[in-house]
Order: sequence, then C-alpha cells, then structure tokens
Amino acid sequence: MTLRIDISGLRSERLRFAASPLAELTAMLHVLAEPGHHPHLAGWAGDVWTRLRPELAERLREAEFLWRSSQADFLIPARPRPTLAEELDDVDRIDDETYVTAALVTTCGSSRFHSAGPSPSSPSPPSSPPSSPPSPLTDARARERALDLAQARGGRQEAFAERLLADPAAVRARVRQTLEQCAEAFFDTAWAGVAVQLATDLRLKNDLLRHQGIGAALASVSGAVTLAPDGDCIVVDKLQDKSTAAHGTGVTFIPSVFGRPHLVAVHAPGWQPVVQYPAAEPSPSEPVPLETVTLRLEALAHPVRLRLLRTLARGPHTTGELAHTWELSPPEVSRHLAVLRRAGLLTARRHGRYVRYTLNLPDLTALGTDLLAAVLR
Repeated sequence: MTLRIDISGLRSERLRFAASPLAELTAMLHVLAEPGHHPHLAGWAGDVWTRLRPELAERLREAEFLWRSSQADFLIPARPRPTLAEELDDVDRIDDETYVTAALVTTCGSSRFHSAGPSPSSPSPPSSPPSSPPSPLTDARARERALDLAQARGGRQEAFAERLLADPAAVRARVRQTLEQCAEAFFDTAWAGVAVQLATDLRLKNDLLRHQGIGAALASVSGAVTLAPDGDCIVVDKLQDKSTAAHGTGVTFIPSVFGRPHLVAVHAPGWQPVVQYPAAEPSPSEPVPLETVTLRLEALAHPVRLRLLRTLARGPHTTGELAHTWELSPPEVSRHLAVLRRAGLLTARRHGRYVRYTLNLPDLTALGTDLLAAVLR
C-alpha cells in the first residue's frame, strides 16, 4: 500500500523543502489531542494542558477534529511563510467551499466531501481540475449526509459540523482566533525551541537536492519515502492506496519536530501535494517497510509456523528435529521454514551435514513496534 505522487516532467526546483509555523502548530495540537501517539512528548503535553486557560482548553476540544485523527488540508500549507500570521492570512483567502469541505473530511471521518479544490488565490492551487460533488453548503442532501456522518462520530462532531454549515465565516474566524491564542499560550515558546533543529534539517535537505538530486533528498526524508526507478513518481510507504499529481505545482516537504512519528501527506484532489515528515534526529532509525511488516504478519498467521517458532525460541534446531518434535514430514517443515526465512524471522547456519535454524529474536520482538509505526505513518 502506498501513496504515489506523479512528478513526471517536474523540474527539481519545484520540489521544495521549507518550514511552516502553521504545520508545526498543527502537529502540536495533534500531540495535545492524541498524546498516546507521542509518549516522548507526554510531559510537554501535560504541562501545556495544566497551564491552558479553561476557555482556550474548551476551544481546542470543540475544534480538535481539524487535527486529531487527521489534519485538515488547509493546516498543512503548500507554500509556507515565515510567520504564523502570514500563513493564517493565506488560509483566510481560501473560499468557503474549499475550507468547509476540508474541515468536513476530518470532522466526519470521510473523504466524500472533496470539492473542486482551492480557489486561485489560496495557498494551494489545484493540480488538476477534478469534478465537483454536490456542496453541503448549497445542496440539502449533501448537507444532510454530512450531518449524519458527523453525528455518527459523536455529539461534539455533530455540533461543530452544524455550526460550520450554518455560518462558515463565524467558525473560520473562531478557529483562527483559537490558533492565535495558542501562539500566545504555548506555540511561540515551543517554535523558538525547535527552529534551529528545523533549519538544520532544511539545510541538509536543500544541499542534497542541489548537489545530488531528488533521489538523495527523498532518501534523507525517510526510509518510507523513495523515488520510483523511472524517476517519475515519489512513493510514500503508507497504509493507503492513493495517487496524486504534482504537474505544474510541485511538491512541498515540511520538517516537523512535534510530528514524529507521523508522515502526513496532503493528496486530496485539487490540493498541491505536501508531505510533513519528522525532522532528522542525530541517530535516526530507519523505518521497517510496510511490505516487510505485512510479510512477517502473514508468516505468523499459520499455526504450524507458530509451533515451529515455539521450538526455535528454545534454541537452534534442524529440519529433522523440528519434524520429529511436531510429527510432521521434513518437506512440510522445510516449506514453512522457507516462509519464515523470507520474512526475516529466521537465520540458517550450516554445521557439517546439517543446517540449524535460529529464531531472529530482535526482529520478532520489534514486530509490534514496527506494526504500530507503519499504522501511524
């Protein structure tokens, strides 16, 4: 499963690496809403919640659907600006239809509300002219559908969707005011603390892009981001099968300190592709590919292979020993061992006439962590 971004014919200067105050604030808000995704930031999140004024805390809860499960596309700008105020000004230029559609996607937990995309004056011009479904702002059935989906998600989601559809301008103004209050309450201090790390990451990425090309720059973003062999497509290893195109608009990569471990991608029709990635750490660990995680889960799904692993957990064994232990034929054991070896869960070492199989304990132990990382990417 992957997200594929078509970059055929795209000039290298259309691949941008830039920091975004708004995107980092969005990452911080996600941490506050889902601290379980970010155990290394639990102390920071607890401290922020403790110091928040009750009114601001309630504002964050009433609008948290814009950044909790997924981030509204307008909160991850394709054209980052130096300041939060400038980026919020760009959001204000997005038309109501586009803003409401993006907000409903995150509020309702559905992707059925894609509009024709941002207006020409918005920060994320359409990459191609997609068809427009009925608008919940003007179509009664689309509105009813949106409210039904929001209601199914919970009372807060329903109330937020009702306010948004009834008076988009008022909700937009309130969301902006909430983000501005967050800047005063905690963002400005946190942003000053991460600015140097983000700038260091950007220097590395832009140097690689300038001197070694797109492939090297992408490789430095994450092991989950690669350039296809033909050079015409960026492949993002995520639990989704999606595609988008960057023709004429380019692709923006935004580093984040608070976003780790997530790899956030804007790919909805009409929006310029954007990828928010974890900024480089001094000693980063490469993510295990989703294909490897899937292969290992499939290998463990067979009861016979689990029995073999139970025996191998006690020490190295030959095929014949495993066959005798479990009253199986050697050929049958060999077939199951081959599956486990392809998944990287076993190693084999020859001792004279015999081959002894050993459990790859570190990779088996890390499987839960690897699976969680793949799900959260």
